Amino acid sequence: MLRRLIRVIGFVCLLPFLGLSSTDVAAQTNGGGDSVREIIVEGSQRIEPGTILSYMLIKEGDPFDERRIDRSLKSLFATGLFADVTMRRQGTALVVNVLENPVINRIAFEGNSKLDDDDINVELSLRPRVIYTRTKVQNDVKRILTLYRRKGRFAATVEPKVIQLPQNRVDLVFEINEGKWTEVRNIRFLGNREYSDARLREIIRTRETRWYRILSSDDNYDPDRLALDRELMRRFYLSNGFADFRVISAVAELTPDRKDFFITFTIEEGNRYTFGDVAMDIKLRDLKGEDIEDVIEVESEDWFDSEVVETTIDDLTDAIGTLGFAFVDIRPRINRNREAKTIDVTFEINEGPRVFVEKIDIEGNVRTADEVIRREFRLVEGDAFNTAKLKRSKQRLEDLDFFETVTVERVPGKEPDKTSVKVGVEEKSTGSLSLGFGFSTTSGILGDIGITERNLLGRGQYLKLKTLLSATGSQIDLSFTEPYFMDRDVAAGFGVFHTTTDRQDVSSYDTQQTGVSLRIGYPITEDLRQSWNHTIKQSEVTDVPSTASIYVQEAEGEYIESVLSHGIALDKRDSKTLPTKGYILRMNNDVAGLGGAKRYMRNVLSGGKYFPIYDQWVLSVGGSAGHIFGIGKDVSLLDRFFIGGDDLRGFATSGVGPRDATTKDALGGEWMYKGTVQLKFPLGLPEELGISGKLFSDFGSTGKIDSTTADVNDTGSIRASVGTGLEWVSPFGPIAIDFGFPVVKENFDETETVRVNFGTRF
Repeated sequence: MLRRLIRVIGFVCLLPFLGLSSTDVAAQTNGGGDSVREIIVEGSQRIEPGTILSYMLIKEGDPFDERRIDRSLKSLFATGLFADVTMRRQGTALVVNVLENPVINRIAFEGNSKLDDDDINVELSLRPRVIYTRTKVQNDVKRILTLYRRKGRFAATVEPKVIQLPQNRVDLVFEINEGKWTEVRNIRFLGNREYSDARLREIIRTRETRWYRILSSDDNYDPDRLALDRELMRRFYLSNGFADFRVISAVAELTPDRKDFFITFTIEEGNRYTFGDVAMDIKLRDLKGEDIEDVIEVESEDWFDSEVVETTIDDLTDAIGTLGFAFVDIRPRINRNREAKTIDVTFEINEGPRVFVEKIDIEGNVRTADEVIRREFRLVEGDAFNTAKLKRSKQRLEDLDFFETVTVERVPGKEPDKTSVKVGVEEKSTGSLSLGFGFSTTSGILGDIGITERNLLGRGQYLKLKTLLSATGSQIDLSFTEPYFMDRDVAAGFGVFHTTTDRQDVSSYDTQQTGVSLRIGYPITEDLRQSWNHTIKQSEVTDVPSTASIYVQEAEGEYIESVLSHGIALDKRDSKTLPTKGYILRMNNDVAGLGGAKRYMRNVLSGGKYFPIYDQWVLSVGGSAGHIFGIGKDVSLLDRFFIGGDDLRGFATSGVGPRDATTKDALGGEWMYKGTVQLKFPLGLPEELGISGKLFSDFGSTGKIDSTTADVNDTGSIRASVGTGLEWVSPFGPIAIDFGFPVVKENFDETETVRVNFGTRF
């Protein structure tokens, strides 16, 4: 009797969990049946009772098991289809009462202007015709807030509102208060000794809020960008000898009003190291050190630079590959001497694993043809896998400028000695319409209209139509280039042009040139490129006054000219746009006489070298020399060399060289040389302003005219100038101002102290 009483009391305690009434208990205790004879579903509207029964673990004919009833209850809740579920026993039947979650009819957003509805919808898990649950709504609220925080709006709030509709449907409205930008008020660094806070602020991507950053979002706090900042600092210090550098912490503190952030980086610079002994440990049979020792450009006592080590590994891999060794594994052994503050580097050259490229998979290209991407790869299916070639392939794809992002990933192949390469690209617009205006001392006010397509029909072809109008002339130019002519690494194209130029101020004549050109270019090596160009043009010298020089009067008229040009260039610069180290050499040869009225040969050799002096200080030296001589004829006025202006600052355009002593007309020369030495340096202003200073010294001369029918000032003496200037990479285009002062000149030269170049495009 006591045991039965205890069982009854225990069962009553479980009533809240089972949804059973005292009547049910009485039936149970009075022997009302041990099995579920029937399961009755109540409250279902959209969901079929059979579907509800399928989610339950207790079935008709099963005993009334408390645990199975409880697990069935949890199983129904886990589906997310129901807002509430209760179960109760009714005689021999189990009654299941459900309250279905509503279905979302429509999702709307109110108050958002900085983010489009489509941008927010992509992040949401809820959609129309999807079951509404509070948990999903709260998760989507968090996702929306995350989107706004990525945009730098940490003060944003989101309030979900539900509008009840017939048939158990709802409209879901997210009321958004976007708030103001959460800006970065201050960035501080702790632990830095070698570099100031101002210098480190230039290295990282995040910026302090300033009025001139209205066109940038880098002064808005972004936690993902903070992770990038840590990596940028690490690379900067490692490339400047600080091999022990580490970022201890990066803390962002939000002000109480949620409007600004204070960011503090705590760093440990460690010691600064120089390169010690640099050696090779060759473990490849038949490979001799003297065959590749010139490839290593690392020198002892230079500051240690991790990027130089990586570059050397790539260069060694290429050099060894050209010697016939396909499978190479080069690893640097680093020996750090903390007392001497040196790092010895030994490049260990081993035979690499024999792995071949099984296939190259390309994803993400919708418009660009697969062949355009494949032809930039230095690897093809069946080749021996080479990491250096894979890196160079990725760089070549990025240099196309067809894609927002390029990812190249190595994945295992079907066999141990096979590997696959997975290429992912995200395309961007490659067509543009540009409207431009500007000013230069040479041409005065100028404007241009251009239409450019860099990836015509997704085949990588280049098409450009440009017109230019200025105070001194006009130009129209149509150009087309096929980068892989006949499926070879040969760029071929043509151009059609028409130009007019007003040279009355310098030589008392106007010119008009109309022509067509065919060109072809191809790489000899990765850095050496050769090109050929054939141009046929009609040139006309007009509007020559009777007071002009006899040389100008002799040039008046119309000429047909056929010129075959050859060019070869060796480019070893680290950047083609803003070089800081390396060199470039060019040689150009023009021969006129394959038809037409002119016969001459012109040769020009030019080059430049860049030296990084200190952080952001770059010294550059450059120059060129040229000579033209007639083949059975005198060299005409239009084909001579004119220098001054941009290439010899401190002197006016065509301000140096032979000049008619009476009319002062510039006549040009049959030889020329010019050079420059320039130091570019920061001005201590924020780096993103793009303003830098420069000091320069230019020198050069041109001379020799064969005819003696007039009195000509033609000394051929050297001219030189010194000066300073500013360069600003502005949001509206590059602006340069140079102040040049001649220090060696002739009294008949035309000088010019200030030179301005400004241009912009929209």
